[in-house]
Amino acid sequence: MNPNRIKSILLCFGLLVMSTVASAWWDAAWKHRERVSLDSSASGGDLGQPVDALPVLVRLHSGNFRFEEAKPDGSDLRFVAADDKTPLAHHVEQFDAANGIALVWVRVPKILANNAEQHLWLYHGNPDASDAADVAGTYDEATGAVLHLGDSPVDAGRNKVPVSPPASLKATPGAIGGASTFAGDALRLGPSAALARTAGGALSVSMWLRPSAIASGTLFEQGTLKWSMVDGRLIAQVGNARISGGTLKVGTWQHVALTLGERSAIYVDGVEVASAAATLPALPGEVVIGAGLAAEVDELQIDGVARSPDWVRARFAAEGIESSLVVVQPDEAGESSGGHSYFGILIDNLTTDAWVVIGILLVMFAVSVAVMVGKARFIAVTARANADFIARFSELTDDLTALASDSALQRSSLHAIYDTGVRELRHRLDLYRQRGQTLSLTPQAIDAVKASMDATLVRQSQRLNQQMVLLTIAISGGPFLGLLGTVVGVMITFAAIAAAGDVNVNAIAPGIAAALLATVAGLGVAIPALFGYNYLASRIKNIGTDMQAFADELITKIAESYSA
Repeated sequence: MNPNRIKSILLCFGLLVMSTVASAWWDAAWKHRERVSLDSSASGGDLGQPVDALPVLVRLHSGNFRFEEAKPDGSDLRFVAADDKTPLAHHVEQFDAANGIALVWVRVPKILANNAEQHLWLYHGNPDASDAADVAGTYDEATGAVLHLGDSPVDAGRNKVPVSPPASLKATPGAIGGASTFAGDALRLGPSAALARTAGGALSVSMWLRPSAIASGTLFEQGTLKWSMVDGRLIAQVGNARISGGTLKVGTWQHVALTLGERSAIYVDGVEVASAAATLPALPGEVVIGAGLAAEVDELQIDGVARSPDWVRARFAAEGIESSLVVVQPDEAGESSGGHSYFGILIDNLTTDAWVVIGILLVMFAVSVAVMVGKARFIAVTARANADFIARFSELTDDLTALASDSALQRSSLHAIYDTGVRELRHRLDLYRQRGQTLSLTPQAIDAVKASMDATLVRQSQRLNQQMVLLTIAISGGPFLGLLGTVVGVMITFAAIAAAGDVNVNAIAPGIAAALLATVAGLGVAIPALFGYNYLASRIKNIGTDMQAFADELITKIAESYSA
């Protein structure tokens, strides 16, 4: 066989195999999947080293996820590695299908360095699926305790460390779901062997913090280790060693972290702000959080290792609102779900108010089309009947009343005016005969006949313009209704994004594009109505001009034939 032919066959076979692998579907029982991209450049720069076992936050909202296709509690969510074979441990912190907001933690085995392309798959759409959440498995073995905070803080990690919140602790919206407001009273963790540390060991503490004032307070205290905020500056006292650096902003969510071990440092928003040589002393299994602190705290994590700078930076990016390591791409096409057109994406992201507005606009469109079609047919019939009447009328010589009894001309507006004039003329001539008067109309009688004809002309004009107001309503009201739907839709989209805390373009674009569909619908109603109205109005104006001219012509002929 020809070697080139063999190469071609092998190439085609390879492409076929690659295509099959690329379109693989983890489980056909799940009808939908989304591609979740992991962009390490979003951490603020290249990661120097890969980061292992990082729990990343996947923010879902109506702009990147179809809640109506998932179970109401999110229990059918499944996260699968890029190979589309390996399930990943995850758990749901919040799943609000009614408002289109969800927060899900997923353990990613490795975040690659040097901005390497990376992704995983999110599956949903299986009503028979059981809840596969693995809270403990979301975090690695070095994690001592994790508190999502909010109404009733509990340890979400594998060690289930006891938590004793103060009575003054209040729930508040946070950087990630719910947070807790500290008003000076401390929250206590332990006692637990999972929190205890031996001398010379390692420790990492991280949290999201929003100070309510530039004041002093304790962020974290464990034995002789004390990490505080003093006049807005972060200070960690570790035995005789002191680490100081980083100034916090009032009223702004910031990610702060402290690592102690071979490398001891303080980080703010993933950036190292201070470091020093410090040896960790032996620490008991009890921790105090927030003593004397006036601030809001969210997502507290205590680890038994000194996390690397890359780990801290990636963790900030994985949870942050403005810079996100995680990007969810809506409805990835696949064997089980099929592709979706751009128009389908817009339909899927329409809010309820937009549907209401579009429904009203559809009714307006149907009404305006019915008016335009009906009015066009009526005007066409009237114009043909008028042309026939004028042709017949121009043939009259002596008797102007000869066409009064012609039923074939009843659809003519000119004939209606003519019929009125003839009826008034005959009425007056009959009165003159009964009185024995000369059959000659006085100027006052001619004016009375003209007035009757003008009244009929006005009624015929009203008949021609009937329902045209519905077109003017569609022209002027359609765009405003569409604009109303767009404005409300954009407001809802931004509110959902603010609640979910995801500001990337994939989160914003679908909702805003869908909201703009209401404006497109409004213009779709107004533009045909505008063209139709202008065309019909010009036809009606021409018929009105013909009626006015005919009325003047007829009254002139009556005056000429029946007056002295």
